[in-house]
Amino acid sequence: MTRGLWLPVFGYALIHDDGPAKADLAVVPAGDFYGHRILKAAELVKQGYVPAVLVSGPAGIYGQYESDLAIPFAVRHGYPAGWFIPFPNSSLSTREEAIDILAELRRRNVHSFLLVTSSYHTARAGRTYRSLASESAGGIAFRTVAAPAEFFLPGSWWRVREGRKIVFTEWNKTVAAALGL
Repeated sequence: MTRGLWLPVFGYALIHDDGPAKADLAVVPAGDFYGHRILKAAELVKQGYVPAVLVSGPAGIYGQYESDLAIPFAVRHGYPAGWFIPFPNSSLSTREEAIDILAELRRRNVHSFLLVTSSYHTARAGRTYRSLASESAGGIAFRTVAAPAEFFLPGSWWRVREGRKIVFTEWNKTVAAALGL
């Protein structure tokens, strides 16, 4: 009877949204098969926060890179293809992807970026990027920006099966990352 009082804590603890600010680029990590991340990033371009979006895309979806599916999705939603930079890669985790993306941002001489990811992924992704971005001389400044997530509402995630799966999986990954696994 009291679950509505304490279960939201587990949802809200996954979120760390800095909000948008002017930056050199937006970055959309892989893992959103509904398109909320790329559409949020496109809106940030439209609003003038960033000039373009680097779209990560590991292979694995029927032999295609996720970025090669995400960009046409955004174009079908009315955004110009020229706003998006595909970044196909072979990463299999948030940490591997962050290493690859940060190397690409350094190669492009990016000094600041907006990390646009699903709300439930913002805290863990932010910690991962923060630890890796500060390891290099000078680092790269960034802000996490939360995109809506299909099936995840932090105050009522347990009411939908997919919401329960999201929270369970994200907390498992959060604990594993904290343990260095």
